Amino acid sequence: MASLAQHVAGLPCPPLSGASRRRPAAPRRPPSALVCGTYALTKEERERERMRQQFDEASERCRTAPMEGVAFSPEDLDTAVESTDIDTEIGSLIKGTVFMTTSNGAYIDIQSKSTAFLPLDEACLLDIDNVEDAGIRPGLVEEFMIIDENPSDETLILSLQAIQQELAWERCRQLQAEDVVATGKVIGGNKGGVVALVEGLKGFVPFSQVSSKTTAEELLGKELPLKFVEVDEEQGRLVLSNRKAMADSQAQLGIGSVVLGTVESLKPYGAFIDIGGINGLLHVSQISHDRVADISTVLQPGDTLKVMILSHDRERGRVSLSTKKLEPTPGDMIRNPKLVFEKADEMAQIFRRRTHGRIEAVDTMHRVCKM
Repeated sequence: MASLAQHVAGLPCPPLSGASRRRPAAPRRPPSALVCGTYALTKEERERERMRQQFDEASERCRTAPMEGVAFSPEDLDTAVESTDIDTEIGSLIKGTVFMTTSNGAYIDIQSKSTAFLPLDEACLLDIDNVEDAGIRPGLVEEFMIIDENPSDETLILSLQAIQQELAWERCRQLQAEDVVATGKVIGGNKGGVVALVEGLKGFVPFSQVSSKTTAEELLGKELPLKFVEVDEEQGRLVLSNRKAMADSQAQLGIGSVVLGTVESLKPYGAFIDIGGINGLLHVSQISHDRVADISTVLQPGDTLKVMILSHDRERGRVSLSTKKLEPTPGDMIRNPKLVFEKADEMAQIFRRRTHGRIEAVDTMHRVCKM
């Protein structure tokens, strides 16, 4: 038996089927290789794992203890908001910042839980197509007036126009009190007069208060010197006078001054002369020392002449003129009007000297009588 075993052991043993094939190499360990039953994570994987754990912990805290670590409660927050809320009474002024504009207006940040909107027609005293025309752009900080509240969403309606109107009326009252001449642009008119824009407000100028005879169409777009006749904010009445303004502009010339004028129209009792925007009356008795039977034989509309200011009624805006005082010799306005034009300034000086001399003589007589 032993010999058989030895015999068999000494025999060559043929290879098993397939034993000649090479066993495949064991796979290489991945970066997160298994070490002692766990994976060794890479640096990126460890960071992601850390962030995931933090997120899970934060989510759990929000679910189980949302107010943990917060110094105040939701009730405290509501109280704080209410205590810092603004006065939203109609008519109140509030400061805000434009943060968005639309074709209909602008949204205003007023640092409150309430939203605020500035409509296009409340953005300016003038008629504009968009709020940008009034200089309203995102970032603009301005003071607004609360004029209404939208009941559907509690949006506050703001206005710049209301503030500007108050300032404009105050300015007009000041100009009227100071009897100052303002400039207004004619923007419309009707049979009774023209509408002029002054200090952003629309005022009415009756034709009786326009210095020259004209129509509303002819004055449209022109700028006129104006004085304030009536300023009534409560009634919304602003009445103006161009005649008074022009009378004031000529007042500095004084009686005896010579001005250049143009014949505007003829009447049986005299001629109306345009002297720089105001109508003055050259009465028929002040045309010449000689009698003038027919004014049209001496003057025609459109004629240019020099006239002397005899008087002016500032309240009624009327100025009385004379060429008679400028005649070198009586009757020159009829026979030689060109000579009167050339000698006008010289004759005016003579007239003023004579007038001054008479005034001094009267004063002397008064002093003598009192002695």
